[in-house]
Amino acid sequence: MASSCFSNVDEYGFERPQNFDYQTYEEFMSEYLKVLAKRAKRWADIIGEGKSLQRSVTVKRYVRKGIPGVHRGMVWLTVSGAEELKNASPDLYQRLLDGHHSHDVAEIIKTDLPRTFPDNIFYNNIENQQHQLYNVLLAFAHQNKRVGYCQGLNYIAGLLLLVTKSEETAFWLLKILIEKILPEYYTPTMDGLLTDIDVLSELVRIKMPDVHQHVTNLGLPWAVITTKWFICLFAEVLPIETTLRIWDCLFYEGSKIIFRVALTLIKRNRENLLSCQDFTALAECFKEITKDSIVIRCHDFMQSIFKVPGSLSANTIEKLRTKVAQQRAEEKQTKTVRAG
Repeated sequence: MASSCFSNVDEYGFERPQNFDYQTYEEFMSEYLKVLAKRAKRWADIIGEGKSLQRSVTVKRYVRKGIPGVHRGMVWLTVSGAEELKNASPDLYQRLLDGHHSHDVAEIIKTDLPRTFPDNIFYNNIENQQHQLYNVLLAFAHQNKRVGYCQGLNYIAGLLLLVTKSEETAFWLLKILIEKILPEYYTPTMDGLLTDIDVLSELVRIKMPDVHQHVTNLGLPWAVITTKWFICLFAEVLPIETTLRIWDCLFYEGSKIIFRVALTLIKRNRENLLSCQDFTALAECFKEITKDSIVIRCHDFMQSIFKVPGSLSANTIEKLRTKVAQQRAEEKQTKTVRAG
């Protein structure tokens, strides 16, 4: 839109899509900028001069309302526990970069670098940015040989770099995400990811039985719909500022935030989903729900994820994980017996 006061590239270097709704965005930003200014002052007060940030009810509330971009890297490190890991092995990142590297792993990472955020001006035009991403992914792959490198990590590490502007900070945040917050998501079997997709299906069955039955009747696997949501943590799925607000909560509260976001998107678009008459229309509708008008208004959206799905405790999610993991183990055993 020629009359828009906003650039077609956002502050993180992402080009806005051609059909970007500048009018809605401008209306939202006129209010949100006031919110950001207020939040920045509150965060400046709570962080203070050289004071250590501790997890608390107040900090959790502040995180839910959004961390100012300038503080994100530091706050994510502290509230997630990554800072403790870093302090325990302060020279680990440099040692990993200086150590012996697998040629095969390095080549796979190099192949994926140009595919990482192709619509981002930093990764497109600045070779140094790609080199920093290469370093983070290479160091992580050699530190965690069980995961190594797999597709999807480039998007997460790439966004961590854009936000923190520090290789080492991005490395430690990637480590805490993959090893603690999202265990077994990126292993060769992806057991954690597959379990959580089944958990989401169960949560939809409990909270929106009509939607679950409709999806089942039309034969659309939940993995087809939601794998990218889980594996990229909504990067390249939702607008960047909304994604980062989700990550603010993810680093503090853990993976239950992913379920809250997914359930909110589904519940808000329940009628549209139920009106789909076939597999193809339903699959397309699930793509469209990530473009729901509220997702541009990140502040409103984040408030809604704590209301729309209703109660959702970490304990509930753990019980469902145990249940679906047992079901998957039994199915696997049955298949093995039949094959034998």
